[in-house]
This record gives sequence, C-alpha cells and structure tokens, in this order.
Amino acid sequence: MRFTSAESKRKESAKKLEAFQSSACEIFVSLGKQDESLEESTCLESECQEKQEERIRHRQEREQLEREKQHEIEEQQKEKDKQWKSHVAELAVQRKAIHAKLDRLREFRDFQKKVVLHDLGLDPGSENESVKQLLMRL
Repeated sequence: MRFTSAESKRKESAKKLEAFQSSACEIFVSLGKQDESLEESTCLESECQEKQEERIRHRQEREQLEREKQHEIEEQQKEKDKQWKSHVAELAVQRKAIHAKLDRLREFRDFQKKVVLHDLGLDPGSENESVKQLLMRL
C-alpha cells in the first residue's frame, strides 16, 4: 500500500501541479490581456490626447490667422482713411486757389469796366447797355 499511496500522492501532486500550472497560465493570460488592454487604452488615450492637441493647435492657428487678417483690414482701412483725408485736403487747397483766382478775375473785370467807362467819358456808376456788351466781348 505504501507504493500505491506514494503513487497516488504523486498523481495527486501531479494533478495539483497541473491545476496550479493551468490556473497560473490562466492568470498570466489574463494579466497579458489586461496588459494588452492597458496598452490599448494607453494607446487610445495617447491618440485622443494627440487629436485634442492637434485640434487645439489648429484652433490657435485659425485664431492667429484671423487676428492677422483683422490687423491687415484695419491697416488697409487706416491707409484708405489717410488717402481720403489727403484727397479732401487737396480738394480744399484747389477750391481755395479757384476762389482766389475768381476774386482776382472779378477785380480785373471791375478794373476793366472802370477803364472803359473812363475812356468813354461815362460816369462809373451809370449802366449802359453798349458798355455791358463791350465788356462781355472782352
């Protein structure tokens, strides 16, 4: 019986060892799956984080481009305003020059009228139709 008992103990030990190895193997497989799932989830988190960072970077680039575009528009508007003010100032100078010329022409016309009336021996205050026609021709 001793032989049987030792043999049965060996068989029992072998079964226990086999069961232990089987459960250890299952644990390792399970741990491996957990590691894989951890790696996958870490990978997924990393991808999500990269995508989030990329979206943030793209948004910041769009905002920067929008600020630059707005700045350009403002600069163009300032330049247009400057050109408009310069144009208006130039027109004002031209208008003053034209009014000054008109005033000089009126003074010359009055002078001509006085000279013609004096040469004709007429009173400078008199209104004569022939004098008006003569001055119109001049």
